[in-house]
Amino acid sequence: MKRKTVLLRNDLALPAGYRLLPATWRDLRALQRLEKVCFPQDAWPFLDLLGVLTWPDVVRCKVVQEQAMVGFAAGQEIEGAGWIVTLAVHPAHRRQGLGWALLQTCEDALPQPVLRLAVRASNHGAQALYRAAGYEVVNRWPRYYVDREDALIMEKQRPLEAG
Repeated sequence: MKRKTVLLRNDLALPAGYRLLPATWRDLRALQRLEKVCFPQDAWPFLDLLGVLTWPDVVRCKVVQEQAMVGFAAGQEIEGAGWIVTLAVHPAHRRQGLGWALLQTCEDALPQPVLRLAVRASNHGAQALYRAAGYEVVNRWPRYYVDREDALIMEKQRPLEAG
């Protein structure tokens, strides 16, 4: 499998002190901490985190502030669609455009014309971000999360590029 390259866009302005960078296996412990803060009930297990940081077909990027990871996103092709498989921003760093930058970076690295993601039905803040980026709800997966809350499946259709 060919390793995906994350191209970092110059037009994604982040607040001073934040940097958008590719994520690597060296970020494993920082990602574990971020997951536990952002998703206390749904934090991914160690092996899943190791996989998302090492599998060659996964797109991954992070936002750091003073060497600390404060945001992370990953995506990959699943059954012909590009899936944003996770997107997390530390609660103390939200509403500053970090989630938008992570989402756009993952989208740019996924060439599929259909992009999808799953979000908790109660996570209205994340849903607003995704709607602003052009996603709309296309399905509901009942009792998807550990606490049996439903997941909303959101989808974005991109036009095929001529060429």
